[in-house]
Amino acid sequence: MTKKQKNPERRLNIIHNDFKELTRAEEEVMNIIWKDGGCFVHEVIARMSEPKPAYTTVSTVCRILVSKGFLSYKLQSPSHQYLPAISREIYTDKMMGNVMQNYFDNSFKQLVSFFAERKKVSEQEREEIIALLSQTLDKE
Repeated sequence: MTKKQKNPERRLNIIHNDFKELTRAEEEVMNIIWKDGGCFVHEVIARMSEPKPAYTTVSTVCRILVSKGFLSYKLQSPSHQYLPAISREIYTDKMMGNVMQNYFDNSFKQLVSFFAERKKVSEQEREEIIALLSQTLDKE
């Protein structure tokens, strides 16, 4: 295997073994970059809500995300184009795994019960969830 083939596995291992949640600012930047597939700092700022942060603030957040392994970049002189180093799905999977472990004793039943008891689930959503679970079980 070449180094290029090993890097994605190493990055995933780092993220899974030394996972850190994104800050609110980091998450906002990541959501924009995940949606677009890659952005320059000025493009990220253009997609942010008012009041827009300073260019240097967003640039700093992007550099931090690179150091944490969430972003990579291509040098497009004189700027950097930032690209997701992990997918939103991988991040969401890890985050939800942490929520399940830390708050619901790794129990999907407890998670669903938590929202159902607080009436956060409509009748239509409940039926759709049951149908999804049935479909998933049928695939196994």
